[in-house]
Amino acid sequence: MNKRRGLLVVFSGPSGSGKGTVLKEAMKMSDNLTVSVSVTTRAPRVGETDGVDYIFYSKEQFESLIQKDGFLEWACFCDNYYGTPKERIEALLSEGKDVILEIEVQGAMKIKETCPEAVLIFNMPPSSEELKKRLTGRKTDADDVIKKRLDTAVWEISQAEKYDYIIVNDRIERAAKSFLSVIEGEKCRPLRNRAVLEEYK
Repeated sequence: MNKRRGLLVVFSGPSGSGKGTVLKEAMKMSDNLTVSVSVTTRAPRVGETDGVDYIFYSKEQFESLIQKDGFLEWACFCDNYYGTPKERIEALLSEGKDVILEIEVQGAMKIKETCPEAVLIFNMPPSSEELKKRLTGRKTDADDVIKKRLDTAVWEISQAEKYDYIIVNDRIERAAKSFLSVIEGEKCRPLRNRAVLEEYK
């Protein structure tokens, strides 16, 4: 039997919704998840490591890779570029790894167009009050940046219906289990089991 191709999963949600925390918890529960490291032009935050949290590029480096068609998707968010490098993703999927793209809504919609087999999951904060509390509690961003992120969050949440699934992140463990349940359920769909079905024809 041919090796099963990995699942491409897009995971989005407003800044402060806890996407990264949910993914870390999910990865403790599964050994087949790989989170794609995005390329960005924004400055590193305290504690972030180049190549681990993000791959940090200058604007010129990023735009050069755009010209070379080196991104699966890319978008401009809060005045900074974010993108998903193409070659590494394809290699991981071919190895059977489930690849998670933690990306913004703009990028997610591009993936939906170019990779219709991808599964789109939106991570929703439990309430607008909780989202504001999480963003202001970070103490890492200036007030004008927080306001821009809150304004952007309102728009992002308005796009959630375009996703395949919505997870409300009220409790980390429960949200992580829901995330993994979506992935396992998707793997049981007939269109992802064509090789198995072909054996019986």
